[in-house]
Amino acid sequence: MRPPTSFKQEFLKKWLVGLKICGSSMKNMNFLQRKNTIKLSADVAMASARAGKTSWSRALIAKASKQDEDENKILVEKMLATNDFDYQKLSITTTKTSNSIGSHITSKKILRRSCSLRRIRKCAPHQRVLASSIAKRIMVKKKTQVLKSLVPGGESMDDFSNLLEETLDYIFALRAQVDVMRRVVNASSQVSNCK
Repeated sequence: MRPPTSFKQEFLKKWLVGLKICGSSMKNMNFLQRKNTIKLSADVAMASARAGKTSWSRALIAKASKQDEDENKILVEKMLATNDFDYQKLSITTTKTSNSIGSHITSKKILRRSCSLRRIRKCAPHQRVLASSIAKRIMVKKKTQVLKSLVPGGESMDDFSNLLEETLDYIFALRAQVDVMRRVVNASSQVSNCK
């Protein structure tokens, strides 16, 4: 992982390029469109600052490049064209299952486990420890699914340690993004107060 200051500097450079690209077209946008454009340029800048080395950055770039609006597509293409890294070669593999099939399978598993838990409860007390460990595993599995849904590209990750590493890196990048944005807002408010 790179030091925080170099990532922040890289993010700021790329974000300013994105804001410069969409600056002229922002005059014709309403507030919500401006907000979405700024968010999109910040996400693309954050992902391109990682140069596609992480799954979340590749997933963010893939999602941004599939935007429906023409202005957003142009923004993403121009921002990524300024990089030395070729993002066209990136491939995102996601293994999503249909919600109805996944919930049906999960329901059967839960039903099976609950029936086996009833049998365990009737057995000796030392086997009750087994029931609590099964419940803990189920809880960890549910929390892992929630985490996978929060991290871009998390659905395609199978390895738990890789998921945690990607999550920590994504949190680090989000914190850097917030810090840089706060500094830009503070600097611009100080400049406007001096006028």
